[in-house]
Amino acid sequence: MRLWLFPLILVSCLFITACQQINNEQEPITQDDTNQNETVEETQEEDTVEEENDSTEEIEEEVNKHIAEVEDETGLHVVDNPESSQVYLNKQRKLPDGYEPADLVDPNVYHYAAEGDPKRQMREEAANALESLFARAKEQGIDLIAVSGYRSYDRQKQIYDNSVASNGQEYADKYSASPGTSEHQTGLAMDIGSATETVATLLEESFKQTSEGEWLAENAHQEGFIIRYPEGKSDITGYNYEPWHIRYVGKEIATKIYDEDLTLEEYFGYDY
Repeated sequence: MRLWLFPLILVSCLFITACQQINNEQEPITQDDTNQNETVEETQEEDTVEEENDSTEEIEEEVNKHIAEVEDETGLHVVDNPESSQVYLNKQRKLPDGYEPADLVDPNVYHYAAEGDPKRQMREEAANALESLFARAKEQGIDLIAVSGYRSYDRQKQIYDNSVASNGQEYADKYSASPGTSEHQTGLAMDIGSATETVATLLEESFKQTSEGEWLAENAHQEGFIIRYPEGKSDITGYNYEPWHIRYVGKEIATKIYDEDLTLEEYFGYDY
């Protein structure tokens, strides 16, 4: 061997040895590392799916609230399902302008209002349920009377304005709905009294102490009605206790509301 090649061979050997040591010092990729990478990727995919699901649920929730629009001037939410027996009104939600139920009829029950008075009317489905409710009550020795059902927008406006003029805005807002937000305009509500009551005691809180008031509170749900403004819930409903005001929502919802002591606000869970 030529002497001049020896230094070159020595340097090459040293370089190869150093590279092998570096490679040996590097941690090998294990199966655990592979699993961890796969877990991270799966978690990222799950987060993406959850975000998409949350977005979809938010959109569906908005749709399910049945809001057609929000009025710029009043901030009220205009419902898009006025014909539904589950239409939901309160101080934040109102009927579309000019709404009138198309199927108003006089339920065949004992009425306080004279024949021909619109206060006798309800929508047909609710009217049929009211007849069943009165028949059930009669079988149990309870005599009810229908006092006030359907009210047009104009009639509700007159009642509300008169209440404001006589009692002030604060009082009116506790007991009377502003026009467009009244359940009476839907044709699904009826104010109920005892057939033995006098005019002076009709639609008073004392109704709850009568046999008829007690029976109504315990049995209205069996025919699809709820006490719309129950006692102790005015901070939720926005109205003082009205033991006489029943609202048709159908047996399934009415039973759930009765069993769980809910308001319609709590049942639908809408928050403003």
